[in-house]
Amino acid sequence: MAQNHTIGHGNQGGHAGHHGSLGEYVIGFLLSIILTVIPILAVVDNWMGRTATIILLLATAVLQFAVQLLFFMHLREEKGPRYNLVTLILGLIIVIVVIYGSIWIMDHNKMY
Repeated sequence: MAQNHTIGHGNQGGHAGHHGSLGEYVIGFLLSIILTVIPILAVVDNWMGRTATIILLLATAVLQFAVQLLFFMHLREEKGPRYNLVTLILGLIIVIVVIYGSIWIMDHNKMY
């Protein structure tokens, strides 16, 4: 007895393919630009002290990460269990370690 097995290539996962509107992408883009310009100006124009600048850099990096996930990676559209939440937490830890490590290396560089 032969069984007929077919593999579908259509939209069977219940995923409509709609990810976001143009307005959401524009808002995400503008937030990304703002969260990039603020730390640049804070460092270049020396707006605040060293510790406050580091805190500002860390805060804007975390916010930038969240904007990327919500507006461009569509984290909020996930149905069912939030497996991406674990990815978000791990990503935040990596961002903090990379930024703090970069600041530590620049601060302890003996060449300057």
